[in-house]
Amino acid sequence: MEDGTILEMRDLSKHFGSLMAVNGVSLSIGKGKRHAIIGPNGAGKTTLFNLLSGRFKPTQGRILFRGKDITGMAPYRISRLGIARSFQIINVFPQLSVFENVHTVLMSKHRIRYHFLKNLKKWKNVAEETLPILEQIGLLDKKDVPAGFLSYGEQRALEVGLTIASDPELILLDEPTAGMSMDETRQAIRLIDKVTQGKTLVIIEHDMEVIFSLADLITVMQYGKVVTTGSSEEIRKDQRVREAYLGDSGNARSS
Repeated sequence: MEDGTILEMRDLSKHFGSLMAVNGVSLSIGKGKRHAIIGPNGAGKTTLFNLLSGRFKPTQGRILFRGKDITGMAPYRISRLGIARSFQIINVFPQLSVFENVHTVLMSKHRIRYHFLKNLKKWKNVAEETLPILEQIGLLDKKDVPAGFLSYGEQRALEVGLTIASDPELILLDEPTAGMSMDETRQAIRLIDKVTQGKTLVIIEHDMEVIFSLADLITVMQYGKVVTTGSSEEIRKDQRVREAYLGDSGNARSS
């Protein structure tokens, strides 16, 4: 593994019968970098995330995290190594309060069972650890509100909070601004920028404002393959990308 690389994919593929969802992807993610993956619907982006997070096992290829082979490892083991991900759809516990949502993730992180008397001191420590996360994501004043009663943008912010609660080294965000208004999107950009400081971020997004605001490097995928990787400026100028994804203006918001 190259120096400064935290995640490496080597000839990674996932086939579903004759469908090649991911086809021979080789890609390195630099430690502490913000790396975006873009491409049209069906390009293989979410399948790639499912491989990285252990939800799918690859048909072929290898995944290395901090030099350790994690190929085909169970999701909970990958999470414990320091990789956390969000999903395209909202993935919070709607019946639990905002506080309880984050607290539950922290209990899991510390491997504390809900035996009240036996783990009372640990429970209190985790409760104290929960509040700064709620403040960070701007939901401290709504800590007692059931998650299902939050606005869409607030639920997305809570999901980001759940993702960072385990204090991962590598954060995978799958379309975190999907379905958001322009104002909500810009709030999300500021939140993601704040909570990923000092972390490694890999983000899938259709909204190019989000990508160009956050990413150090951008990888373009199409038909399960990597088309190109470059800086924001290089991607803006790449004619293949403009024709296949960005449109003539080079700054279009993809559907």
